[in-house]
Amino acid sequence: MGGSVAYDSKRRQKLTCREVYAAELTTPSFLRWLESAITFDQTDHLDSIPRLGRYPLVVDPIVDMKWLTKVLMDGGSGLNIMYAMGIDRSRIWPTEASFYGIMPRRQSLPLGQNDLPITFGNTNNYRMVTLTFEVVEFHGTYHAILGCLCYMKFMAVPNYTYLKLKMSGLCGVITVGTSFQCAYECEVECCKHATVIVTSKELMATREEIVKEAPDPKRSAKSFKLVEGAKEVLIDPSSSEGNMVRIGTMLSSK
Repeated sequence: MGGSVAYDSKRRQKLTCREVYAAELTTPSFLRWLESAITFDQTDHLDSIPRLGRYPLVVDPIVDMKWLTKVLMDGGSGLNIMYAMGIDRSRIWPTEASFYGIMPRRQSLPLGQNDLPITFGNTNNYRMVTLTFEVVEFHGTYHAILGCLCYMKFMAVPNYTYLKLKMSGLCGVITVGTSFQCAYECEVECCKHATVIVTSKELMATREEIVKEAPDPKRSAKSFKLVEGAKEVLIDPSSSEGNMVRIGTMLSSK
């Protein structure tokens, strides 16, 4: 949660420990945006819901004054990922934190981090929060990926059955989501992209490295040498094939 920079100093570790074990306040201090109750009922139900839990939750927020139509909500990710398309490189600050899970057997090193404002809703009811993104240079099928840190900042509640996301806004509850048709198209595109990655030259080079490191069984069999304390014995002297076996010198040939 937060990557390797979450606890980058002993001082920060002590502060985190104090926050967790702090004494309870006499007067509770509530977080903002708890005025509206977030619920899901029959009004959120669609006419038909195909294949429960299969399709991704895709939203279309405004990120840094740009309307992104394919942003994946990934509650299992601890990172917010933004692809380096049209981003001013001068606004990116470097980071040494790498992460795994993108390229098999390899780590991914982002270009850096960038703080970008993200807005959900419309002009009548909206909510804007600034999130820290890991900016990556490789290609992806989505415009961005929002992880659990985004859920916590917005205090958003997802419903993967209806493919909807709800959060409190300035004028009540904001509901965003996608259609099953759009989610299906995103899934098909992701599968095609994954197939391309698997067959890419980079992964082919990785496979070649693995093959080079692995021992060749045929070569090992041919390069077998008789060690001390062993002798060769003919299995069947009457046979013309002359099959030989190797046994210890202390054993009888019979």
